Amino acid sequence: MQLSESDFKAVTRESGLASGLPNYAYTSADFFALEQEKLFASTWTCIGNGCSVPRVGDLQPVGFLGQPLLMSRNRHGDIKVFHNVCSHRGNELVWEACHVDKVIQCPYHAWAYDLDGRLLATPNVGGSGVHTIDGLDNNEFGLREARSAVWMDLVFVNLSADAPDFESFIGPLQQRIDRLVAREQFTALKPAATHGTYTIDFAGNWKLCVENNLESYHLPTVHPDLNAVSKLEDHYHFYGDDLYAGQGSYRYDHEQTNLADFPLFAGWQGKVAEYPTLYPNVFLGLQADHYWTRIVQPLSAERSLDHLQIYYLGDAADSPDFEAARAHRLEVWAKVFNEDIGVVEGMQRGRRSSAFNGGVFTPIMDKPSHHFARWVANRIGETG
Repeated sequence: MQLSESDFKAVTRESGLASGLPNYAYTSADFFALEQEKLFASTWTCIGNGCSVPRVGDLQPVGFLGQPLLMSRNRHGDIKVFHNVCSHRGNELVWEACHVDKVIQCPYHAWAYDLDGRLLATPNVGGSGVHTIDGLDNNEFGLREARSAVWMDLVFVNLSADAPDFESFIGPLQQRIDRLVAREQFTALKPAATHGTYTIDFAGNWKLCVENNLESYHLPTVHPDLNAVSKLEDHYHFYGDDLYAGQGSYRYDHEQTNLADFPLFAGWQGKVAEYPTLYPNVFLGLQADHYWTRIVQPLSAERSLDHLQIYYLGDAADSPDFEAARAHRLEVWAKVFNEDIGVVEGMQRGRRSSAFNGGVFTPIMDKPSHHFARWVANRIGETG
């Protein structure tokens, strides 16, 4: 399945009024399956946060677009991602987040692997008490590792294994972030020990969440409290070729947005905050006093999850002195993101209308959302 030629041309128009993606791009199971291959597997896709496996031996299963994956932290402290299946009979190896000392053991026949995926033991494979057989080479039956990378505590995979190297891929966005803050300062960031995570399960296609997050046009109607502090005219949009787009604000005032003064990034310029969306599915929030990530996890054509993780500098992440401030900060962001859910789910219901088929992107206020829709259409059209 692919976009019809007329749909493709209407969406990829670069000037004037452009059409949105057709309804079936948000409702069709066939289109959703095509996206898995063409939009997610073929590039670097975010599957989670590194802080979900903080210690050596921590294991975190991740079901992403039907693929059972496993994030683990090995004895060197590195994060690896494996296909979460035993090499013997394909049993899902780890069913829930857990910690092991040194060995990952399959719950079916107890085949055992180390934290680097090497097959260590095949108990009773040759009969009771016989643990080896001729022709079974442990070196050939280790866990299958997915190509992965970790950046700003985000864990990425490239399931097709043919995307450009990660440093080249992320370079343009890294350069933009470097304009805001020296990258070495991110080493001082820690995930909030309390009041730092939030997940929204919503009845909408993942792309509608992305399109909404990219633009500031909806601020006055959907986010009146936020717009009272950082008004529509205080926002701007930016673009990064076929990698990212986003919005920023000139009016993020950390002294008015929380109950306590969190430590600030050194050298942060004024009241600027930026919110890049890295295609296909991760949002970043860069403010003078904290950093957050949101990972959109598509579950089906019409259902998705939105996972938030907040980070702070130094003791602000875990000190009891900042407990109330962290709780307030999470409450503020959760309110903003929940306000978006109503319109995202409303747009999803609207995609069932026979009187609507994509609508229109206007050339100024809808430009970042159109930037993303063109990215989708171009990737589907080029390879469909």
